[in-house]
Amino acid sequence: MAETGRFDPAAALAALSPALALPGQPQALFDAFERLCADSVGHRLFTLLAWQPETGEVARIHSSRPAEYPLRGRKPMGPTEWGARVLHGGQPWLGRNAEDIRWAFPDHALIASLGCAACMSVPVLWDGRVLGVVAVLDAAGAYDAADLAGAGLIAPLLVPGFLSVHQQVQE
Repeated sequence: MAETGRFDPAAALAALSPALALPGQPQALFDAFERLCADSVGHRLFTLLAWQPETGEVARIHSSRPAEYPLRGRKPMGPTEWGARVLHGGQPWLGRNAEDIRWAFPDHALIASLGCAACMSVPVLWDGRVLGVVAVLDAAGAYDAADLAGAGLIAPLLVPGFLSVHQQVQE
């Protein structure tokens, strides 16, 4: 069995499966996923980003800190190594410290001001394409490769939520 870090796949399934049936989608699912991440690995910032390859932008569809990272906020994702790996390549990325955050994100100063210097970026994949990214951030050294693998194992449960907002984000 694959290493899943502090994520318990059975507990994740038990928490997220009922959330799929709740009214108020996709917010109910997104809230349950955020709680699962908070309970499993912790975070100071949690966002879900919908990838729009047509425009080269990501649109924020969930945020634990809407004052700093508002919903539906869009930002262009120019050609970066992080984008090539996560958005274009569909591969997860682990940032362990402030230097990694500076390398990956143009808004690294805002991220640092929130006390974040570690990040798990997990693509949400469907039908051979990246629908978006789960971004879980906390203090330096907060996450390891096993945590990233565990997040990647449960991220597909977000597919229905990402599909439901895809049309809204394009408008």
